[in-house]
Amino acid sequence: MDLNIKNFIETGQVIKSGAAVYEYIHEITAETLPLVEELNTNLQTTASKKALLEKIMGKKLDDSTSVALPFRTDFGRHISIGKEVFINTDVLMVDLGSITIEDKVLIGSRAMLISVNHPQEPELRRGLILKPVHIKKNAWIGEGATILPGVTVGENAIVGAGSLVTKDVPDNATVVGVPAKVIKQD
Repeated sequence: MDLNIKNFIETGQVIKSGAAVYEYIHEITAETLPLVEELNTNLQTTASKKALLEKIMGKKLDDSTSVALPFRTDFGRHISIGKEVFINTDVLMVDLGSITIEDKVLIGSRAMLISVNHPQEPELRRGLILKPVHIKKNAWIGEGATILPGVTVGENAIVGAGSLVTKDVPDNATVVGVPAKVIKQD
C-alpha cells in the first residue's frame, strides 16, 4: 500500500482534490479500470480470471477462493482476500481505503463494500475520506447488502440481504435492515 495513502487511512484526513496523492489515485484507477473491463467482457478461463484478478489486486489469490463475474472495483490494489472465500456475481468493492476479507467469507450477489467517503462540507466535497472495511473469518454478507467505510463485520457474523451496515457488527451476530441492527447474538 502506498505510504501516503496509508497515512490518510490511518489519520482520516481528507485527500483534497488536486493534491499529488489524488492525482496518483487517478493514475492507478486509469490502469485498473481497463483490466476490470477485460475481466468482465471477455470469456475467461479459471486461470485467466485468476491472473487478471491478481493483476488488479497486485497480489496472489488463493486457489481455494472463487470470484464470480462480473466483479467491480475501481482501485483494486487495496483488496486483500483470504482462503476459501466465495464472492458471488456483480459485487462492487470501492477499495481505496482498503478492504480485508478473511478466510471462509461468503459475499452475496450485488453486495457493495465501500471504503471511501466524501466530506460533508461543500467546499471539500470533491475530496476523499478513506476508512478500511474488514470482513472477519466465516462471515456471510447477504445479497445486495452494503458495507460502509470504517465497518468491521465480526467473525461468524451474518449480514442480511439488502442491509445497510453503518456500524461494526459483533462476532456471531446477525444484523438486518436499513440501517442494520442486531437481531440475534450467539
